[in-house]
Amino acid sequence: MEVENGASAGGDDVDADIIAKTCLLGGFSEANETRSILSSLPEVHGDQRTTEHVTQRFLVIMNGYQEQPHLLDPHLEWMMNMMLEYVRREDCPPSLLHLSFKFLYIICKVRSYKIFMQILPHEVSDVEPVLQMISRQDPKDLETWETRYMLLLWLSMTCLIPFDLSRLDGYLMSTGGKKEDLVMNRILAIAKSYLVVTDSPRDAASVLISKFMTRPDVKQKCLGEFLDWSLTMISQSRDTSVRDMVLDGALQSLAKLFKHGKRDDLLQYAPTVLQCLEQKRLSESTEAMLRKLNVKLIQRLGLTFLKPRLAAWRYQRGSRSLVANLSMSLQSSSGAAQTPQDSDEQEEDYDIPEELEAVIELLLIGLKDKETIVRWSALHIITFITFLPVALADHLMSELFMLFSVIKSFQETDSAWHGGCLALAELGRRGLLLPSRLKDVVPLIVKSLTYDEKRGACSVGSNVRDAACYVCWSFARAYEPKELEPFVSQIASTLLITTVFDRNINCRRAASAAFQENVGRQGTFPHGIDIVTAADYFAVGNLNNCYLNISVFIAGFPEYTKCMIDHLTAMKINHWDCAIRELATKALHNLTPQAPDYMATTVLPQLLKMAGDTDLHSRHGAILACGEITHALYKVALQTNRYSYSGDLCFILILSIVCQIRIPAEGCKCCLAGWQWVIDDTLQTLHLISSGNADDIIAAVVSALSALCEGYYQDETGQVDSQMQDVLVSQYTEGLKSPQILTRCGSARALGCLPKVMIHNKLSQILEGLEQMCTITQKEGSFTEARRDAVRVIAQVCAKAGVCAHGRPDSVLCSENAAEVFGVLLSCLNDYTMSSRGDVGAWVREAAMTSLMELSILMASSPLMCCLAQQAAEKIDRYRAHAIKVFLRLLHSTDPAIPHIPHREELLHIFPAETVASLNWKAPSEAFKYITQLLGLPEYQYHTLLGLSVSVGGITESTVHFSSQSLFDFLKGIQGDSETLGQFGDTLLRIFRDSLHNDRVSVPLLKMLNQLLNNSCFEIFTTQENHQFCVDILDLCKEFKKSKDISKLSACVSVFCGLIQFQGKVRKRVLSQLLLLLCHPFPVIRKTTANQMYEMLLTYDDIIDAEILEDVMTCLSDTNWLSDLAIVRTHRNQLCDWLEVPRPQLVAKVTVYHY
Repeated sequence: MEVENGASAGGDDVDADIIAKTCLLGGFSEANETRSILSSLPEVHGDQRTTEHVTQRFLVIMNGYQEQPHLLDPHLEWMMNMMLEYVRREDCPPSLLHLSFKFLYIICKVRSYKIFMQILPHEVSDVEPVLQMISRQDPKDLETWETRYMLLLWLSMTCLIPFDLSRLDGYLMSTGGKKEDLVMNRILAIAKSYLVVTDSPRDAASVLISKFMTRPDVKQKCLGEFLDWSLTMISQSRDTSVRDMVLDGALQSLAKLFKHGKRDDLLQYAPTVLQCLEQKRLSESTEAMLRKLNVKLIQRLGLTFLKPRLAAWRYQRGSRSLVANLSMSLQSSSGAAQTPQDSDEQEEDYDIPEELEAVIELLLIGLKDKETIVRWSALHIITFITFLPVALADHLMSELFMLFSVIKSFQETDSAWHGGCLALAELGRRGLLLPSRLKDVVPLIVKSLTYDEKRGACSVGSNVRDAACYVCWSFARAYEPKELEPFVSQIASTLLITTVFDRNINCRRAASAAFQENVGRQGTFPHGIDIVTAADYFAVGNLNNCYLNISVFIAGFPEYTKCMIDHLTAMKINHWDCAIRELATKALHNLTPQAPDYMATTVLPQLLKMAGDTDLHSRHGAILACGEITHALYKVALQTNRYSYSGDLCFILILSIVCQIRIPAEGCKCCLAGWQWVIDDTLQTLHLISSGNADDIIAAVVSALSALCEGYYQDETGQVDSQMQDVLVSQYTEGLKSPQILTRCGSARALGCLPKVMIHNKLSQILEGLEQMCTITQKEGSFTEARRDAVRVIAQVCAKAGVCAHGRPDSVLCSENAAEVFGVLLSCLNDYTMSSRGDVGAWVREAAMTSLMELSILMASSPLMCCLAQQAAEKIDRYRAHAIKVFLRLLHSTDPAIPHIPHREELLHIFPAETVASLNWKAPSEAFKYITQLLGLPEYQYHTLLGLSVSVGGITESTVHFSSQSLFDFLKGIQGDSETLGQFGDTLLRIFRDSLHNDRVSVPLLKMLNQLLNNSCFEIFTTQENHQFCVDILDLCKEFKKSKDISKLSACVSVFCGLIQFQGKVRKRVLSQLLLLLCHPFPVIRKTTANQMYEMLLTYDDIIDAEILEDVMTCLSDTNWLSDLAIVRTHRNQLCDWLEVPRPQLVAKVTVYHY
């Protein structure tokens, strides 16, 4: 009867309101008509027209039961008996015989031969008649193949008689008949003859072989001979690129034989058969059926090699019945699962045949075959795991996991993933995938659920996704909830993504069924019942409903919101199907209210990058998605009154689109003013935008402005719109004076993006504004980022303007303005502005070095090498590396070559091109051993030592260590040359004098000087009395005595202690300074001085008399120097007396009164 089903099941293009009709049968209602048709066969067989009419009607009746063939079971026997009655008649005409067997074949086809052949008569009396009938058939008659097919099946059933076939040859043997006439030989000959035919009787002949060869009497006499014949047929077949019917028949018969035969009988022949198959290399055949039969035979050979046994280590959940599980108590159900016991007693040890390795390898190849039928046949590899010890089974599963490797050929990728998913599903269903492996398996399944690989104009992967859903379905039935609980979030999210967003309706329904199975059996999926109700089998049939409605409902649960948005962004808006791209963007619009912040801060920036992609699909989807999300954010902003949704992100979107769109100039005059207004207004309101988005918006402004200038503000001949040129240059140079730092940055970068034609005649105006912004003043000291951008833009503008020695300064870089430009950039190398963020001036210095390099290459001159040497010796790794790269680029530049570089030859020797290219200049261990060699070049010594002072006296341990070690190595090399060492000392003193009031340099310089003194770097000076170097250092250090900087005072104490090694009157002056510091107003300085003097006396014990040494050291160590000055002064004075140094005198403060 017909029943109506109100849900849409017709696919994506079928309206949900269409009613589908399904045929459901309750029984064999045409039994009487069928009986009448069969009864009429003796009357109609002679009339071809009537015969065709009756046959066609019978076919229509039988084909109606293809979906429910079991309804024919009660009627099969009487239908078969009626037709066998006709064929058993001695006077049965050939036409009736063939027609009867044709009707039997139609029934057999509907019910399947495995069921139908079981009811065929198989008495002893049937053997000879069947043999005679089949012997009379012509194998080449294409019209009567159904007769031969059914006779071969009938003969197969007669082979099941329990009597020895030789008994049927009693009369023949007594009369001395030929051996070929024996029943056994006749059957074998018939089977062989039909195994090489090209029609369906070949399949029936393979069934005959499987029944006949497994008889106890036949296998002893004929099994070996038949196997030899089969292997000969396989070996002699030449072309495996076409379907060889001889090869097909031999493979079918062997596959069925090894399936139904006993292991003990076939084991001795299995290695030979396997060797023959390996030599034939059927896995490389282009015929899918040959590859399938090859895999089928190989897997049955593998089962023959293994003893049948049940793995004791397999995972057993307990009852697989859902009703039983629900009826069990929580305690009993939790105890039902049995984890494998790690016990060798549960496994019987036996040798694994060597041939099994080849079998498994061939089956793994079959699992990634391009045809599904071959992969299904290879899936029996799972059965082997049941028979293997746990260690070997685990190794085999590792090989299965390799199917998911992404490093595969173009042809086999999706096939391998499909085969792997099928294997994992069967492993889980049979309890062969232990819970410990789930952490490796689940990530693979998650990837498989969204597997979609583009091939040409479409994509493949629906079979992989469908198989992955099967894996999730099988896992739900195989494992206890506690085993899958750690992976619930991944599995649930990805299943829902496939349920809602998959293009293929079968995959959506499979994912829905898998999700429902997990909700019912696991009970741990978040909001499972609610989602199953909304996304059931029929609801997911309509694609529009999935994308626009069901997705919104599911995204309402926080666990699934972001993963759904990410999937749409990553895999659907760039889909090859335009309809999917459009639906994905609409879905993103609907999902935006669920996560507006995530959409605004994460998704939109990703889409903006995709909008410029070279792939047309990605570009189209990204632009659509930007529009949809921006519109949705606008709605959210109206509802929530949040400016950030409708403001800065919309600016980025609009500016990015302006940058990429190109339309004819004559058709966009109304648009240009609006676009320019957006750019200018954005620059003026940058301070209202969140700081996190400011850089992105400025970059979008610059990109959009450059596109407008290039495309619309100049004609085809390159003539600029002078009015717009005046407006833009004046507006942006005025913006350089803005009190808002972001507006200054944006205006500077806007000037840098102007094309050459707009800079022409305006260069002086632009450079003047930029140079003023580069100047550091007390008022503008905090505008570091703006100065950095201005420095960068100076080089950009000059590069675009070009160089001409005698050109006009308002159009090119020439002799009149070059010095001024270089002076500004060189002055920026002295920007050491400090703030709460640290050395922010380094941003300006880095930009200045780059700009100087670019302009020097542009002008083929090099006034900055010494300044670069200083930066290359400083302490910050990043900027040091950048300075060295700029230095080396100028040094090794050949196009053009940079002239007037001081000591070029020596520099090329220190920095050979083949060596320095591979060095990591950020690493202090590699950089400083090259940089310190510049100290030997007079032109570079001052600046290099100035930079080294900051590094050696710094606080970063690695920088201090390697820079000081390199400096010590250099000084060690010049110890024997007093003149060179004297020049080094003079340079050091000059740096000290120049930096006396610059704490950034003076404090590290004191620390470096202390290290130099402690490492005896000036040993040749210490042998001379009152050496001028010591005197000058002492005088310079005395300048800090009124300082309130503890670190500077502590460094001075260390230097004084190091100067004590110099001989002459200067030693008494050093002691006098140290004794003064023992009564310093800061207690910590007093304590530090006493400690370091104590260490000094331990090191240089010859500077005072031995008689008083112990008293002095006792006083230094025992006195509490943190006490009041009155107490401390007494001990200090005692030390002065012992050391024969005049006691310091107190100076009375003079108070001046003004009347």
